[in-house]
Amino acid sequence: MLLTIEKVIILKSINLFSEISENDLLAMAMQLREIQYEENSVVFKQGDLGTSLYIIATGEVEVIMNDKVISILGEKNIFGELAALDPEPRSATIRTTKSTLLFQVDSVVMYNLIAEYGDVARGIIKILCQRVRQNSVSI
Repeated sequence: MLLTIEKVIILKSINLFSEISENDLLAMAMQLREIQYEENSVVFKQGDLGTSLYIIATGEVEVIMNDKVISILGEKNIFGELAALDPEPRSATIRTTKSTLLFQVDSVVMYNLIAEYGDVARGIIKILCQRVRQNSVSI
């Protein structure tokens, strides 16, 4: 388990959350769920329902769509943002490629951040646009 201050430092280093005050990041850090996964663990499967996003604190995951690896994400990357915004079936399977520590952020926490910080909303939109472009090229 990381100390709350360690979580805040990790959050502050992620572009999406870099403009958020330390006090608000502290409140967010206390609402995060820390999950440790071993190598080759499935975080969730394509088609699973979800209501949270994940932040990679340490480690690495692969994004798999229709049994094809389309991307590898490392530390300080975010995934599952669609489910945090709109609880629909997951569009991809996520599997760890090494021992990985994830922060799980519930949709309620994300909506509160978006309501208070426009930069968070813009950051999520940017991430979603990048993923759409990436998936369009992969298909």
